[in-house]
Amino acid sequence: MDPIKTRRDGAILEVTLDRPKANAIDLATSRIMGEVFAEFRDDPELRVAILTGAGEKFFCPGWDLKAAAEGDAVDGDYGVGGFGGLQELRDMNKPVIAAVNGIACGGGLELALSADMILAAEHATFALPEIRSGTVADAASVKLPKRIPYHIAMELLLTGRWFDAEEANRWGLANETIAADQLMDRAWELARLLASGPPLVYAAIKEVVRDAEDSKFQDAMNRITKRQLRSVDVLYSSEDQLEGARAFAEKRDPVWKGK
Repeated sequence: MDPIKTRRDGAILEVTLDRPKANAIDLATSRIMGEVFAEFRDDPELRVAILTGAGEKFFCPGWDLKAAAEGDAVDGDYGVGGFGGLQELRDMNKPVIAAVNGIACGGGLELALSADMILAAEHATFALPEIRSGTVADAASVKLPKRIPYHIAMELLLTGRWFDAEEANRWGLANETIAADQLMDRAWELARLLASGPPLVYAAIKEVVRDAEDSKFQDAMNRITKRQLRSVDVLYSSEDQLEGARAFAEKRDPVWKGK
């Protein structure tokens, strides 16, 4: 059984993690996910991805401990993009939406954090329980204090406690909380909105955000204005840049070509 299901509709790719019973990720699944997201990144016809889990109970609980007990090494080959194929994937300059349909804990929450937007079903729950098993939630330790208030992030990391979708939304971890039966409809609605937008601008936004994360403001601005970031250089020389200006002047909707 293929652990990853994909659905392609126009410029949108839906990626579903489907590994009964809990959608946990082993090394083989991680490598497949990396291939899927790398292909999405490199396909000029695709503009937006949605990541979700099969079923109504689990988005993803993270690392497959059963597979680990059977020989999967925690420092094994996760494939391109690292664990889950997304969080270390280089040059991912397209929007990714995580539609969290249930439990997202440990590496599953870290996977959701790798997306650009998180939609959470009302019954979804979250945790970083690594502390209880004597290990570190590595990616979350890097990302979470930059996404939500520091003291809340540290509480979640240091206690491993569970929190619900409403709390995730309150701290800005989730963009929206949505009834479970409306989650995927909303994800696709948002994806279609993004797919109608300017892909070269999205690419520039994502690269600028990544580059500026650990930079001084003026250093980041200098790299942008001097066109030292590849996506910015491509944008400023593109047909889409001219199309945006023309469409504004002509009071019409722009037609984005991604070039």
